[in-house]
Amino acid sequence: MQQPKPIDPNLWTNEAQPQLIGGKLPDGKIVFPMPEGDAAAEVEQFLLSREGTLWSWTSQEFRPKLPYDGPEDFEPYLIGYVELPGEVIVETRIVNTTLDKLELGMPMALTIISFDTERSTYAFQPESAQ
Repeated sequence: MQQPKPIDPNLWTNEAQPQLIGGKLPDGKIVFPMPEGDAAAEVEQFLLSREGTLWSWTSQEFRPKLPYDGPEDFEPYLIGYVELPGEVIVETRIVNTTLDKLELGMPMALTIISFDTERSTYAFQPESAQ
């Protein structure tokens, strides 16, 4: 089954093994997401690694304030930072696990998930959940 359209088509590649689209600044620093407009003038597109390690995490237990644009029926979710070695630390949803199973340094892998009935987003999951 095909995923709903991306929340932003410039966040990841549309492939069987998608990759997040970052940017490489003139000084060599890697950023995510890829800058847009004038800020992107000297930035080279850089495809990020699909694997990383869990750097930090928490549970979002309440509906965020505006401009939250997610499903009307809010369900708590895990969110955290995944370090892509030698690249960047990405803020991300964490899926296919529970809060009590997360560990610092845990191997994580990129996945694409439904955000709502019409849109998809990226997330990371424990490598063991693939």
